[in-house]
Amino acid sequence: MKKIFYAACAMLLLTSCESTQSLYSWYDSEDASYQYTKRASEEKLAEAMAQYKKVITTQSAARKVVPPGVNAEYGYLLVKAGQKQEGITLLKQEVALYPESEKFISRIIKQLEK
Repeated sequence: MKKIFYAACAMLLLTSCESTQSLYSWYDSEDASYQYTKRASEEKLAEAMAQYKKVITTQSAARKVVPPGVNAEYGYLLVKAGQKQEGITLLKQEVALYPESEKFISRIIKQLEK
């Protein structure tokens, strides 16, 4: 009886150690964004844009969807880099993926389309 009890406890402990998969893959985009914000330069802008592009194109996390805010941030950087239409497209994709952002993002889109 004790052997069965110990075996059940061991099995319970082993199954409780299972890790859960993250909902989103961020790929160090936060660090690249911080570095660009801290020291704005063309080089840092290019690094941040490359990280955001990586996040958007290669999602390997559980949801397989771009994390909230990434399309908007990358779109903003594209607008700053002179690629206005591509930036507006990404801002619209942000609204499509996360409708709760529509109130804020729609104002930005209106200002950019003027």
